[in-house]
Amino acid sequence: MGQPPPMISNSPPVSFSIPLMAPPRILLTGDPLGHLNQLFKRVSSVNKSTGPFDAVLCVGQFFPESSEHLEELTEYVEGRKNVPLPTYFIGDYGAGAAKVLSAAAKETGNQGFKMDGLKIQDNLYWLKGSGKFTLHGLSVAYLSGRRSTSSLIYGTYTQDDIDALRALAEEPGIIDIFLTYPSYLFHSILFLIVTWVMRISDSTGSDAAISELVAEIKPRYHVAGSKGVYYAREPYMNDDAAHATRFIGLAPVGNASKQKFIHAISPTPASTMSSTEISTKPPNTTLSPYTQEPEKRSAESLSDSQYWRYDVSKRQKLGSGESDKLCFKFISSGSCPRGDTCHFRHDMEAREQSMRGVCFEFLNKGKCERGEDCSYKHSLQEKGNSRSRECWFCLSSPNVESHLITSVGENCYCALAKGPLVQDHVLILPIEHLPNTLTSPPVCEIELVKFQKSLKDYFKSHGKEVVFFEWVYVRTTHANLQAIPVPLSRASAVQDIFNLAAEKLGFKFMVLKSDKSSEGRKLLRREYDGKSSLFYVELPGGIILSHVVEENEKFPVQFGREVLAGLLNMADRADWRNCKLSKDEELKMVERFKISFQEYDPNN
Repeated sequence: MGQPPPMISNSPPVSFSIPLMAPPRILLTGDPLGHLNQLFKRVSSVNKSTGPFDAVLCVGQFFPESSEHLEELTEYVEGRKNVPLPTYFIGDYGAGAAKVLSAAAKETGNQGFKMDGLKIQDNLYWLKGSGKFTLHGLSVAYLSGRRSTSSLIYGTYTQDDIDALRALAEEPGIIDIFLTYPSYLFHSILFLIVTWVMRISDSTGSDAAISELVAEIKPRYHVAGSKGVYYAREPYMNDDAAHATRFIGLAPVGNASKQKFIHAISPTPASTMSSTEISTKPPNTTLSPYTQEPEKRSAESLSDSQYWRYDVSKRQKLGSGESDKLCFKFISSGSCPRGDTCHFRHDMEAREQSMRGVCFEFLNKGKCERGEDCSYKHSLQEKGNSRSRECWFCLSSPNVESHLITSVGENCYCALAKGPLVQDHVLILPIEHLPNTLTSPPVCEIELVKFQKSLKDYFKSHGKEVVFFEWVYVRTTHANLQAIPVPLSRASAVQDIFNLAAEKLGFKFMVLKSDKSSEGRKLLRREYDGKSSLFYVELPGGIILSHVVEENEKFPVQFGREVLAGLLNMADRADWRNCKLSKDEELKMVERFKISFQEYDPNN
């Protein structure tokens, strides 16, 4: 029957409220390695407690390492056990892969050009080669397997697969999720160190095409595995794109080091988002790691990148005539090479506020999106000793977290770190409000060295060495020397691993050698002019590595912690915010340390 003709009415139109659909909920997992019982038990548990979830995406190696573990996988492939949620996997290699996948490819329902997964069993799909498909509204792209020059049919991707993805990248629309086998964005400092410790060669499973593809595809999420660690990088900007990308690297299922292997996301499909929503940047967004090679960037671009520090999407263009935004270069250093031609405001009063520890974004916008996570002040400061009143580390400040303090001397005190990298992660701090320990008064330095010696003796009694490091930043509000214990088995690798990290950043450390670390500190104190930023690390055995950080140099604020997190295979603890404890937990941590450290405490 045909449709009846529409009724004509003079009444005003009736508006209907159409409820918006909730974003899809996706579970991401690292290499299953055939441990499907453990994987799907965890998936079922998470789905029951925090679900429901719509699908599972597996990266890395799906099949087991050896044929001895095939029985568990066979139960799911043959349907004797049920897969709880629709599960899609890449990584078409490992024991049993060729047999299972070749049989699946011959199935009638899997014939033809299929990019949304070849069905292995109910709720289990193999993403072959490369492709793009829609999953609950999300645009998902993938590159399956490893790059190889061999003639293997399974376990490798070809140049045709790469070219196909490049063609997909040129199509309109934004890729929400990109799945790859290797974690190529782990070429960050942290990952390079982890791979060095684990003796994973960069040539093993490496392919520069992955980095090129990610830079071209510009996914909102890049998910990868097969490097043995969990690592979630800060979101980063994309060239010629409004949106940011998040990288998530996942550890293998059931890994011995208890690294995270399952991660939940619930992204709104880009196809349903407005341009404003797409271009909204998280407050911790960084520059793209694919365009930050120092040797490829001109001095002009390096200088220019400092003008708008926090929100590149809102950065003022030169020549726009808009001068209401502050010049970051001027505020941070007191001068600007552009002089009168700069289109950002050179405000001396704002610089003075910045020198007192006030947040640049707060000065620039009147608010800071980082909120409590920001380490700078969000209020204008009066001249005088206001900085020490507001400082987190000044004993006279109402903001000091005194419950973390373990020992107090005449000029220095010790405290346990908030969000510690490891147990007994200690800070040595001057009681007076000082910017760094290298320019502190001699009486303060004498007491600091005593603390260092007592900590060395304490950790030695526990079969460990201790590494001291300090990030001397020209805008740092209060000095703190960090002390992190490392097992004796890793102590000999500390210098090599710091040198490797430095090499990857494009610099070399200056090396100071002495029989006593105190002598090395004396030499470093004499050489440091107090006018530039500096990173130094005191190694077991009396060696000090130092590096003067140039004004326009991109240097990671958490460099020392990231390096040691890699050394200790604790990639997920590189960011202190991932390691926050409750106050009760902190109190117990401090009490345990004070009892254990009591006989070594120079102030006891």
